[in-house]
Amino acid sequence: MILSIVMPAHNEEENIGDCIAKVESTVDIPHELIVVNDHSNDATAEIVKGMMKKYPSVRLINNAAAPGFVNTLKAGFALAQTQLIVPVMGDLCDDLPTIKNMLKKIGEGYDVVCGSRYISGGERNGGSKLKAFLSRAAGRSLYHILGIPTHDIANAFKMYKKEILDRITIEAKGFEISMELPLKAYYMGYKITEVPTVWKERTKGASSFKVFRLLPNYIKFYLWAMFNKFKAR
Repeated sequence: MILSIVMPAHNEEENIGDCIAKVESTVDIPHELIVVNDHSNDATAEIVKGMMKKYPSVRLINNAAAPGFVNTLKAGFALAQTQLIVPVMGDLCDDLPTIKNMLKKIGEGYDVVCGSRYISGGERNGGSKLKAFLSRAAGRSLYHILGIPTHDIANAFKMYKKEILDRITIEAKGFEISMELPLKAYYMGYKITEVPTVWKERTKGASSFKVFRLLPNYIKFYLWAMFNKFKAR
């Protein structure tokens, strides 16, 4: 086992079974799949328990802290048993074959590998046009102005060496953790790269991502990155 896949799940009864089956049929790298139940009040946990009987690599844990994406990821990171971690969403939006390409980059000496929707070979299919514009603009500006080596800083689909996650003090309150982690890793001196990936909007269930409520948190880390860049000059 060389990889921990951390899958946050909040009220994903419509998706979680299919998502687990897809991971187990697609990812042929020795792995554990940690499904983190984030205070679901539907059948998510029961479905995962049923899937565990078929797939021994699947583990179910609960987010014992306050509900939310950050605490759910932190719970999964803390219990990961390998030195490589990749979050995968529980709504079938991430392109699982990308994981093999991420692992190749780790083998080439990189510490963080970002799945990028905004480079050649990558795609973003569906979803809010506003969210697409903001995530693309943030990635491009950080790439061109600061030299952050990914065009898609906001995408959660990234592979990390566990030692990095163990060293970072996480301040994010929501989905902006996906921006915080690679930015802090970059300024700590870790090597970052990207590979193309295809993202598609969920077809079942409701997303908890609210762009206007979360935008100030993203701006915070954007400005933090700018400050650190010019402070170093």
